[in-house]
Amino acid sequence: MKRAFWVRGIRGATTVEKDNAELLLEATRELLVAMLEANDIVSYEPIASIFFTTTPDLCSTFPAEAARALGMTTVPLLCNQEIPVPDRLPRAIRVMMQVNTQKTQSEIKHIYLREARSLRPDLFSAQ
Repeated sequence: MKRAFWVRGIRGATTVEKDNAELLLEATRELLVAMLEANDIVSYEPIASIFFTTTPDLCSTFPAEAARALGMTTVPLLCNQEIPVPDRLPRAIRVMMQVNTQKTQSEIKHIYLREARSLRPDLFSAQ
């Protein structure tokens, strides 16, 4: 009997020191590569779509450009701005990667880098 495939969300986040296009793309690229490696994704074909968000203090470029530079030319990508909640982590880039997989929810590895580790300390301890 064949195992079913599901669309699973893989979450990730990172930060940059300042609003600079080069820094934003570098951090996003680092995050995407870590998310792919941690979840054993070796081809972009299983990726259904990727949503990127940035905090309102980041507006120098679209983080999706980092995905395009990695070769994700046919993956649907969308960028949005986060809700400006007071006293939240500044200069943050968040990613929701939706993938077709046979992995269970508990097998998915979410990745938080740099200052974004503070967002999910429960997950960081498992990395």
